[in-house]
Amino acid sequence: MNGRWWRPELILALAVLLLGVFVVVGTLDVSTAASTLGLGPRFFPMLVGGAMILIGVFYIADVLRGGTGDPEESEDVDADAPADWRSVLLMSGIFLAFVAIVQPLGWPLAASLLFTALAIALGAEHRVRAAILGLVIGFGTYLLFVKGLGVTLPGGVTPL
Repeated sequence: MNGRWWRPELILALAVLLLGVFVVVGTLDVSTAASTLGLGPRFFPMLVGGAMILIGVFYIADVLRGGTGDPEESEDVDADAPADWRSVLLMSGIFLAFVAIVQPLGWPLAASLLFTALAIALGAEHRVRAAILGLVIGFGTYLLFVKGLGVTLPGGVTPL
């Protein structure tokens, strides 16, 4: 093993592994009949969770053998710049607000507000355009999942 074994990369590798285990264990509680294709609602979460477990195991092995991430090589990124904690906290607050309002307002409105707020927080110059796109994305994802895929999402005050 090269250098010290406990590094920040190991935290990310463990997080990927644990998140994969969380997805697989959570999916075991899903009990719905399979579709006509034989794929039930557990198929894709199990596939993603299993892949995350596999990636996490390989990533942990790589880190313990001394592997490191490649340094940032983008021409418009300053790798030495400090983290923008204001933006991180702002976006975290927006996601927490979404969690709080999705049930009472329903997916279409809550998701529209989420996408609009994130666009503005990330620097969208045209707020009206961001709001219109937020509405299109919020209602579009609702229709896609509820009408197209048969997934139940909270309709809230605006059921479609």
